[in-house]
Amino acid sequence: MRHLLVDDDSAGQRLDNFLLRELKGAPKTLVYRIIRSGEVRINKGRAHADSRVEAGDDVRVPPLRLSEPTVSTAPPREFPVRFEDEHLLVIDKPAGVAVHGGSGVSHGVIEQLRRARPQAKFLELVHRLDRETSGLLLIAKKRSALTALQDQFRQRETGKTYAALVIGAWPAARKVVDVALHKYLDAAGERRVRAVEADHPDGRRSVSLVRIAQTYADCTLLDVTIKTGRTHQIRVHLLNEGHAIVGDDKYGDFALNKALARGDAPAAPGCRFERMFLHARRLAFDHPATGERIELEAPLPPECTALLSHLRPAAKPAAAPAPAP
Repeated sequence: MRHLLVDDDSAGQRLDNFLLRELKGAPKTLVYRIIRSGEVRINKGRAHADSRVEAGDDVRVPPLRLSEPTVSTAPPREFPVRFEDEHLLVIDKPAGVAVHGGSGVSHGVIEQLRRARPQAKFLELVHRLDRETSGLLLIAKKRSALTALQDQFRQRETGKTYAALVIGAWPAARKVVDVALHKYLDAAGERRVRAVEADHPDGRRSVSLVRIAQTYADCTLLDVTIKTGRTHQIRVHLLNEGHAIVGDDKYGDFALNKALARGDAPAAPGCRFERMFLHARRLAFDHPATGERIELEAPLPPECTALLSHLRPAAKPAAAPAPAP
């Protein structure tokens, strides 16, 4: 028999997740089988997959023949840091980098950070950003910080605001988008999202608050604050209002995206732009240890500010006629 001692960083974790982390190379089916069979004990007592372990617990595991764990081949990489202490890390993720590996992606931010910081005992994503979205990304350095921060996200106690450049003139009166979203897989097995009626059986209520930051002749720069955190929420909400995000390769205007990539789009002549214009620019949360409210900002990346500088300015409103003499 093998005995695992639960440390402070693992306290509060589900037994199945604790074992999957400790038993490197163990298939999930094996972990769940030994739990169901009663071969795994916590402090000599029978336990279930959703049992919570506490610091100091003794977890007894039967002898297992495991394959050698796969060694990560992710290249080590650090990212621009906006905040860091012993509990958490906030980076400014560039566009084009996935937050984690999977679905045809060999590695992402978290695997690269772990390789760059081999001395770190714990590094876990608190939330996610789409691969083509840049901006603030929160990473926990302790399990206690992870659970506290994820609770804040579930309770919607965090503040997340994105800068999004959309095609066309966004109506100033449209400040709230409250439209249910449905996530599904298309024929190719790719994850997609669409807007549905509020009473759709698979729809989930989704709310985005929208404010105009700047208007241009052909586009509008928006500040979008999400009250819910659904997959592709901002992209689909803005598209559903008739204003796709510039550069969006899933839901956007593909002809415009290609013209921008070539640098010959009439909306921004002479400027090449090859990403989606969606940037997580502001993040607010309560520090998991001190309770202090933390508010962070990430400026727009240079390629986004360059595009804005090439956009044609909005026409000035016509002057009111002079009063009759």
